[in-house]
This record gives sequence, structure tokens and C-alpha cells, in this order.
Amino acid sequence: MLQQCILTTYHVLALVLWVLASEDFDWMKNERTTFYYGTFPTGFSWGAGTSAYQTEGAWNVDGKGMSIWDIFSHKKGKISSNDTGDSSCEGYYKFKDDIGLMKDMKLNHYRFSISWPRILPSGLKSEHINEKGIKYYDDLISKLLDNKITPIVTLYHWDLPQVLQEKYGGWQNVTMVNYFNDFASLCFERFGNRVKHWVTFNNPWSIAVEGYETGEHAPGLMLKGTGAYKAAHHIIKAHAKVWHTYDTQWRRKQKGLVGISLTADWGEPVDITNQRDIEAAERHIQFHLGWFATPIFSGDYPQVMKDYIGRKSGQQGVGASRLPVFSPQEKSYIKGTCDFLGIGHFTTRYITQKNYPSGLEDSYFTDRDLAELVDPQWPDPGSEWLYSVPWGFRRLLNFVKTQYGNPMIYVTENGVSEKALCTDLCDDWRMQYFKDYINEMLKAIKDGVNVKGYTAWSLLDNFEWDEGYSERFGLYYVDFRSKNKPRYPKASVQYYKHIISINGFPSQREMESWKRKAIETCSSSNQLLMADSLIGHMETVTEIVVPTVCILCILLSAVFLMFLLHRRI
Repeated sequence: MLQQCILTTYHVLALVLWVLASEDFDWMKNERTTFYYGTFPTGFSWGAGTSAYQTEGAWNVDGKGMSIWDIFSHKKGKISSNDTGDSSCEGYYKFKDDIGLMKDMKLNHYRFSISWPRILPSGLKSEHINEKGIKYYDDLISKLLDNKITPIVTLYHWDLPQVLQEKYGGWQNVTMVNYFNDFASLCFERFGNRVKHWVTFNNPWSIAVEGYETGEHAPGLMLKGTGAYKAAHHIIKAHAKVWHTYDTQWRRKQKGLVGISLTADWGEPVDITNQRDIEAAERHIQFHLGWFATPIFSGDYPQVMKDYIGRKSGQQGVGASRLPVFSPQEKSYIKGTCDFLGIGHFTTRYITQKNYPSGLEDSYFTDRDLAELVDPQWPDPGSEWLYSVPWGFRRLLNFVKTQYGNPMIYVTENGVSEKALCTDLCDDWRMQYFKDYINEMLKAIKDGVNVKGYTAWSLLDNFEWDEGYSERFGLYYVDFRSKNKPRYPKASVQYYKHIISINGFPSQREMESWKRKAIETCSSSNQLLMADSLIGHMETVTEIVVPTVCILCILLSAVFLMFLLHRRI
């Protein structure tokens, strides 16, 4: 009882400190300084991440139920090249080998997700628990700990059980709050004695906007102007409920932390002397990061969201705002439900004011009244949306510090892709991206931002949602054409490994030496990949040709036998 009281006092104190530490972000102060050579704080945690649907494969084995992504990816035209995650990286079978790769890289932590339908096939704890699914995650967690790698576990990385989508409408229905809490409670019960870092949701912005507004992602609904807001409202409630469940039932015994991972681009005003551009950039970040972070830290949506959506809803003749409302009790319940904040970040946009007339199209995007622009000089090695703009990372981290009272931060996703056509393992652009972005994170720590760890996205090339296998974010190249899905280290593996070993950046001369050695290593890996690909092609040809030859032999034998019989007659 005393310990519970101390914990409650701690969280009240944390909220008081947040209020005291909150300050206005200085949009005029944009320091783009030269590269900083130095080290990270002692105990800084280095890791890499994946998610269940993107890497596990084994989509219909050992009692796993269907997820919304299983169904969505099987619909023609939804995914690039009609790819699916049916087998992906075969991580379900190869996790021990993958942990070997992590150990070789000297990773401190590994971030992965638990597939809800793998352990609860119907989505409901009350109906059936799939013990084979439980065993898989048990073995994965134990193997990580045996190798001194800390598991950081995401409870929801987009793979909702399909049954819950069909019966209830998924995150459009408030019943998901309790069902998700039951699933999370089961995970705490079975794995919480070994897992001390829990992430409730990964990038809820994508779940809401791309799943229920644009329809680009599963479940593929296009409920413009309402769907995203409704889904997000229920996700925020579900997050808060899970945090309170852990806080009251498990924290004292397990002594873990529960947070959420929010992914956000940085939005920089086109003209930092133009107040309208500054206000547009502020709206951009509030409609993205603030949509979820502000309720969690202060209890309610950003005022600018309430103002803009409410005003536009009124102009469109809607009786009430399309943005749902939290009751006073809900505001109090949601506020402060974050032991750490996960930040995912990949790129930056320039932002300027743009007015969208009311009634033109009710949508999340037009509600914001802004335009996103890019500098054509920014490097864009892979995904069409991902430009390398390192200074935006420091800006985003400092915004979180000033806006939310300098919470404990774990960077939960950061990385860069290349197109599938590129099979060159010497990924110098990825080494440059990691070097620049990680250095901006180090500068942010020097600014006083409370960053405790960094997670490179991703450990492996994997199924990249609606892009299928056409884009590759992995440190390790995966040959998806081969049944065994072999992994090959890219140059960035060695480069990242050096950063981890030094815990930062030594002299320029030494870092140039890192790059040379990484390129030498990847050159030999390239030769191995080409040789293995040739052998794989020959095996495929053999599989096709040998049966054909056998059939031909049988036909010739039959013809010869008929000839002999004919001669006897």
C-alpha cells in the first residue's frame, strides 16, 4: 500500500514538473550547426526494430487467427505488386538466427511487436488463448535476455484481429478499448516478469488516417472527415486504460514502464519571419504529434485542432464538431498516462498557409489549412515521401522538450529506405543518413532533451505495408525470392556497430576509416549475394526442368512400348 502511494505521488509530481517545465517553442531559433564529435551519456541504449506482420510470416499456422492485414493484403491492387506478408522474412522460424545478428551488432535492445491474433485468434481473451503463440513470444523474449538484449515490446503495430473488424468495425467502435485492455493484460500476465518496456501503440496517426480516412492501409476504409478522428479518440482511450491497468495491477510487482510511440515529421515554416507560416507549421505538428501527445500529457486535444475542426464543422452545417469530445472525467483519466514517450521520425517538410474553402471536401487534410513543401535539393534515396533533412530531427526533439515538459524519450523508429531494384549492399546513403540523424539527436541531448535510447528502423528488409517489398529499410538485406529468406549485412551494419561500440562519434579521421572498412566488408557480401542468387536461380530452373524431363521420358517410353506392341500385332 505504501509503495502504491509512493508511485501515485511520483506521477502527481511528474505532472507538476511537466506544468512547470512547459514553455513556448522558439520558432525563430533554428541552429544548423556543424557536425559534433562527442559521445552519448553512459547507459544510452542502442537498438533496432521490427514488427510482427512485417517480419514473422507464418500467417496461418499454429493456431494464429486472421488480422486485418492478412485480409487487406490478399485483395488485388491494394499492395504494390500484390505482395503479401504471408511469409515475409520468416521471422517466426528464424528468430534465433536474427538474435545472433543482433548480438553481433552489440545491440542493447530490440523492439518488436506481439501479434494480437497470434495469441488471441478471435481477438477475445474470453474465447481462446493460443498457447503456441504464447510460446513463440516466450521463447523470443527468453532468447533475447539470454543474449543480454532488452526487449521493448509493442502491443499494437497495426494487426487488429479481423474478427473484431468484421463484428464491431474495429477502431470505429469504443468496445475496442476493453478488448485491447484484455489483450494487454494477458501480455502483462504472461511476459511482464521479463519485459520492462511496453509500447501500447505504434504510430496511431497512421492507424487512424491511413486506415480510416484515406484507405491506403488496412482495413481500407475511406470515412473522410470523421473516420480518423473517431479511431484516434478510441485509441487514446485504449492507451490510457492499458496504462492504468498496468499501474494498478502490475507495476508494483513487475516494475516496468508503459509508453506510446508517436511518429511525426517535422514541419518548418517556409518563412520564419512570417507569422502565418509559423502558425501553419504549429498546426502541422499539433494535428500530427499533438493530436495524441497533448491529450496524454495535458488531458485534451490541442486547442488549435478544436478551433479549426469545430469552425469548419459549423460552416459545413454539422451540428457538432467532427472532432469527438472528452468528458471531464476522461480528461483526468487520460492525463499523465505516459512513463516514456516513443518518438518515430524520418523526414521534414516546409509548411506554409493554404486556405481550403469549407464544404470543398471534409477531410483531416483540409481541416489543417496548410500546404507541405519540399526542397528539391534534399536527398531522397528511396521512398518518395522520405527526404533526408537531419536538422529537422533536432528541431522535433526540442519541440517535444518544450511542449511536454521534457519527458523521457526513446527514439522508436528512424531510418531510410531504398528501392527494391537496388541490390547493392554498399548503402553509403544509409550510413550518411544514420551519421547525420544520430548526430542531430546528440546535439538535442546537449540541448537538454531527455533521450534515453535510439532504435534504428529496421533490423531487416521487410514487408513495407502498401509498398510491399518494393522498398527496403533494413540494415540486413533479405532475399525474398529464396524460400529460406537469407540475410546479408549491408555496409550500414558495420557502420552502426561502430557508433554503438564508441557510444557516439570520435574524430573525423576515425569515422572515415569506419566507412572504408564498411565498404570493404559489403563488397565481399555483394559477391556472396550474387553467387547465392545465381545458385538459387539454378535451383529454380532445376525444379522446373527436372519434372519436365521426367514427363518427357515417360511419354517416350509409352510411345516406344506402343511401337513394340504394334510390331507384335
